[in-house]
Amino acid sequence: MTTYVLVPGFWLGGWAWRPVAEALRAHGHEVHALSLTGMGERAHLARPEVDLEVHVTDVVNLLRYEDLTDVVLVGHSYAGAVVTTAAADRMPDRVAKLVFVDTGPLPDGVSQSEFDEPDERAATARLVAEHGDGWRLPPPPWAQLLPGLDADVLATLADRSVPQPWATATSPVSLTGAWEKLPRLGVLCSFTEQQARAMAGAPLFRHMADEQWEYEELPTSHWPMFTRPAELAEILHRAAPGQSGT
Repeated sequence: MTTYVLVPGFWLGGWAWRPVAEALRAHGHEVHALSLTGMGERAHLARPEVDLEVHVTDVVNLLRYEDLTDVVLVGHSYAGAVVTTAAADRMPDRVAKLVFVDTGPLPDGVSQSEFDEPDERAATARLVAEHGDGWRLPPPPWAQLLPGLDADVLATLADRSVPQPWATATSPVSLTGAWEKLPRLGVLCSFTEQQARAMAGAPLFRHMADEQWEYEELPTSHWPMFTRPAELAEILHRAAPGQSGT
């Protein structure tokens, strides 16, 4: 039995992991699907001051107060690039493995928003200013991003996704490097292993290729917990320390 902590990306709460969590529990694993501050059932806690540090603390406190050890710490999108890495950097003794779902770790001192091109960053800033009260990024048009997805799932996404506190994307990650000794798996959905290893030559992606990395490709959208949850759960099951096969 392995303990998994599943952390969602922008706009989502722990509810987004439900099919994946259920499949992992069916394998006998312990699963904690976390809603970060201001997200999911904790949407009422959203405020302009919610930034990366608050979300890192969410993960750190879960590990501490639930006394979780030998954890497979899974982050999707924003959560993998920032929260998962930062939390593991602070408590590496409690983490057995890091899993990045269609994302990668941010270098020290870099914020999530720095990955966007200047024009896209300016457009997002306008969206936050004009439709997010100056501090929230509204959810995207899910039906356009995930065409062909089951109508019930799209309806759930529209109903449960909430604006993302924008300070979580503009505050930089602060790392000591302690996390770099941890083994890690990249689950690649919108790009390939070859592309991931090639990107490691750029400063923002320099952590994407070393001896600590394994990769598995799951070709689908950027949100595999909705489009291919069973396959994602099976990959995570195989990622358990000491696990081989299914």
